[in-house]
Amino acid sequence: MAVNSTVVLDPERVRKLTERESAMLDERTRGSAEMYRRARKSLSGGVASTYQARNPWPIYLTNGEGAVVFDVDGNRMWDFHNGFGSMVQGHGHPAIVKAVSERVALGTHFAATTEDGVVVAEELQRRWGLEQWRFVNSGSEATMDAIRIARGFTGRDTVMKIFGSYHGHHDAVMVSIGVPYDKIGDREDYASLPYGAGVPHAITEMTVAVPFNDAGAMERRIQRLEAEGRKPACVIMEAAMMNLGVVLPEPGYLEEVREITRRHGIVLIFDEVKTGLAIAAGGATERFGVKPDMVTLAKTLGGGLPSGAIGGSAEVMHVVEDGSVYQVGTYNGNPLTMAAARASLLEVLTPDAYRHLDALNERIVNGCQAVVDRYNLPGYAVGIASKGCVTFSPVPIVDYESFKANQDVAVTELAWLYNMNRGIFMTPGREEEWTLSVTHTDEAVDAYVEVFAEMARELTE
Repeated sequence: MAVNSTVVLDPERVRKLTERESAMLDERTRGSAEMYRRARKSLSGGVASTYQARNPWPIYLTNGEGAVVFDVDGNRMWDFHNGFGSMVQGHGHPAIVKAVSERVALGTHFAATTEDGVVVAEELQRRWGLEQWRFVNSGSEATMDAIRIARGFTGRDTVMKIFGSYHGHHDAVMVSIGVPYDKIGDREDYASLPYGAGVPHAITEMTVAVPFNDAGAMERRIQRLEAEGRKPACVIMEAAMMNLGVVLPEPGYLEEVREITRRHGIVLIFDEVKTGLAIAAGGATERFGVKPDMVTLAKTLGGGLPSGAIGGSAEVMHVVEDGSVYQVGTYNGNPLTMAAARASLLEVLTPDAYRHLDALNERIVNGCQAVVDRYNLPGYAVGIASKGCVTFSPVPIVDYESFKANQDVAVTELAWLYNMNRGIFMTPGREEEWTLSVTHTDEAVDAYVEVFAEMARELTE
């Protein structure tokens, strides 16, 4: 990871470019403005989810084809957003379209298990090496149920998570995310802070956050909690943090976490909602070679349909099988979702697909890093298979604290506008990254790098 900090970007230039690009995007998206005026009369904020909101109006899409999407104004864009990382298969993949089309005529919902669900569970078992699986309908449901299972298995209540990591929108994990730098506190004793209103204080206090890439701090906090009679039921974490751009684990860190949790009898949950099936056939578990007690999946699993899964060791999942923990949901294992997931696993996300993603990742990361080096930008490019980003920081980001202290917020906001105005559809906000799909090509990647180079020239010349 190369970081070059020889150029100090002019904040006034960044501000003026941002103003120009904002006006340009407003002009390009008048149709979205009209849709917003209509939508806000019935949809709160004019959107189906707060993460889709934007000032002065959101961007409304009409359709996608492979690696491109179209908005209501007819703008054609390379899709590096990919449904917040869900669409690694690309839009309208023939295998998934065929599977869902054939399934829909046979019945869309039974609240009963189908053969497709069995096949999907067998394939996930093979890829992750975890014996038992259950299905849900989203990443939030997956992490919520995984935590409940871990609590049921251990008989303990406290949850440990990584400070700054996002694990869905249920109360137990809406803690210590998006905290201002001056509120982070002592990394040896991070406070438990609610993420927005509506999270009960009593539940917030049952979730304890520790820094990423610091196994020593994790163990010391576990020891203090144990002395207080609050030993954690589980540690839930991403093996690579995926909501600060991309923050990779340092060598040996995940192995230490695995050893610590095993020694203390704590269930280790890898939240693979973003990494599962996106960075390897067996996700981060395969990529980094460390096996947790449980994993949670969603996003990429369903090929665009609402989906999620929980995998676990036979020992941990026994509390589900014997009925001690109720893991339920009317739409769990929905026939359409399982048909799409089966086609995706067996026909789309193949070994050749991952070789293609790795090649694209190398091309886009090398291309962006070459731009960083050419213009001496304070930052670096980082990626792994379908996930990556340019991090605008003069030093490597290793955890939430270093992210908040060093990330250039203004430049990341400019980069989003710059991309959108030049045919690159990106996730909004400084905490997201690009997502590639199996339908992306060298042409798509080169277009991304070309736009980045254009912005770098304007920032520095």
